[in-house]
Amino acid sequence: MDKLKVFETFASVAARGSLSAAARAEGVAPAVVSRRLDALEEHLGVKLLVRTTRRIALTHEGTAFLDDCQRILAEVAGAEASVSAGGVQASGHLRITAPAGFGRRHVAPLVPAFHAAHPRLRISLNLSDRVVDLAAEGYDCAVRVGDLPDSSLVSIRLADNRRLCVATPAYLARRGTPRHPRELAQHDCLVLSSDASQSRGWAFRVPRSAAGQAAAEHDVIHLRPEGPLDCTDGQVLHDWCLAGHGIAWRSTWEVEHEVNAGRLVPVLEQFAAPPNGIYAIVPHPTRHLPLRVRLWVDHLRERYGDPGFWRRPG
Repeated sequence: MDKLKVFETFASVAARGSLSAAARAEGVAPAVVSRRLDALEEHLGVKLLVRTTRRIALTHEGTAFLDDCQRILAEVAGAEASVSAGGVQASGHLRITAPAGFGRRHVAPLVPAFHAAHPRLRISLNLSDRVVDLAAEGYDCAVRVGDLPDSSLVSIRLADNRRLCVATPAYLARRGTPRHPRELAQHDCLVLSSDASQSRGWAFRVPRSAAGQAAAEHDVIHLRPEGPLDCTDGQVLHDWCLAGHGIAWRSTWEVEHEVNAGRLVPVLEQFAAPPNGIYAIVPHPTRHLPLRVRLWVDHLRERYGDPGFWRRPG
């Protein structure tokens, strides 16, 4: 039994949840995958997987063994890379997911260059505003923007995500510039529909008004501005804002290029809320990650850490 190959097969089946999916990824028949798993279970003397016609589930022993398998495979990949004459060589199938809007602008453009540097990789990119279950759906890494819920997943902060109010010069010349967040009630605000995100509203940092408080102390407040136009799609709000239809509250990754070009003007900057983050989410501790995932996260960190990256046209 080629233990390393069998470990790879077991990890692939566990990640994909099916023998046929793992077989397709390896380019072998499902029967080959099944024989490898049978041999592994016989060698260990324990049941690792419960297989039915509809699904595959890990046993308690299988879950524990999977963690060790992934660690071993990651260490072997790292050892191979360290002595490779051609430098670090990642291989295998890298599966990435990201929000649709952010992914189109700031993830998809990075994939071809990363593949060119690591041509032995196969890369699949899923763009969806649905929160993908990494472990259940077999993804290696998710890029997510904003406040993260409590989770057993591992998050790696890649960059700050600042949010600000913007409008066109023409709109501000026509309607005036708000000087305080409360003045947004007198403006046309372009908002996400109630069934979309931003459920808490627009966030602002305002000085505390209580007597005796130091001038530097602030509170974060949330407002729910209203306007004649709303939409469930952030890109549509972006387009409406550029067309001069009102004020929008957007992330800098969406509008920084237009702000630098003068097509949009920030307003209420002195009330901007503290940034949240842009994160890489992975299902395992970083020391156990496969080489392909560690290199991808490093690639994101390097690119997102360059201020010029965010100023380029989206």
